[in-house]
Amino acid sequence: MIRVLLSGDLPRSRALAAALALILLGLALAPFLFPGTRSLDVAAKVCVFVLLAASYDLLLGYTGIVSFAHTMFFGIGGYGVGLAAANWGTGWGSLAAGSALALLLSAAIALAVGLLSLRVRAIFFAMITLAVAAFFQILASQMSWLTGGEDGVNFTLPRLLQSRLASYYLVFAASLALFLALLRIVNSPFGRVLLSIRENEFRAEALGYRTVVYRTVANCVGALGATAAGLLYALWLRYTGPAATLSFDIMVDILLMVVIGGMGTMYGAVLGATIFVLAQTYLRDLMRLASGAVHGVPLLPDLLHPDRWLLWLGALFVVCVYYFPAGIVGRLRVNRP
Repeated sequence: MIRVLLSGDLPRSRALAAALALILLGLALAPFLFPGTRSLDVAAKVCVFVLLAASYDLLLGYTGIVSFAHTMFFGIGGYGVGLAAANWGTGWGSLAAGSALALLLSAAIALAVGLLSLRVRAIFFAMITLAVAAFFQILASQMSWLTGGEDGVNFTLPRLLQSRLASYYLVFAASLALFLALLRIVNSPFGRVLLSIRENEFRAEALGYRTVVYRTVANCVGALGATAAGLLYALWLRYTGPAATLSFDIMVDILLMVVIGGMGTMYGAVLGATIFVLAQTYLRDLMRLASGAVHGVPLLPDLLHPDRWLLWLGALFVVCVYYFPAGIVGRLRVNRP
């Protein structure tokens, strides 16, 4: 049963299997194990960013596509459901219509960008996606009559989802189902072709595979995954805005999650997103405790001051890259018992 759910892609490491099981159990029981608004917010963010990082790893890790437009699709999902709920009412029909329109728009943009740009070299495609994402962010900020500008849009959900518990389990269940769907895709014959394109595009083309078509389809699938993550994040926050979904900082965070966890491994997205979100949320608190514990010691209190948490987060990333060049999952699988 587990082999079927995981599409035959088993962890192949006891340590990795234990870590994944611990994360799954922690997220499944988060409302009961970690009571409190902040803890539940962190758990929901982990669920969303696991899906977002996994959809980006489909592009970067499995296909070798460097795209900076992932936050654009993330934002399209958030704005789709947010604007629909704010303007068309709080019913399920409005949410369904907004979600469908967001997914269709993302698929259309990803298809157009893929067909027009994936024929060029990787660096030029990356620059094109960066320009498109920047244009969309500016558009969302300037069209205040529709998007609320920099303030964004607040909206109300149907009565069933007004419960934080119900909203959380919707986010958890949908993220888990979509992650398993992405795992099935990368372990299908289609996914094997993507890996061959990543390793040697010219050889894959010589074997008869239309690499542009495969890369375009992968771009569309990744965009739809990011859009779905944006939908779920907006539903959880009951809010959408440029800072929440379109910021370039989020794009950097996604890239760090994929690199830390391990590119080309869906399980890397799980570990990377979990570690990064926890560090981003609680590192400052830990540093505050550490700074108080070494009070009176020269230099250390200032070095461990909570305002310097980004410095230590960067140091954590450097250590991960140095000791785990293939990501945490890559190291665990190499050292499996």
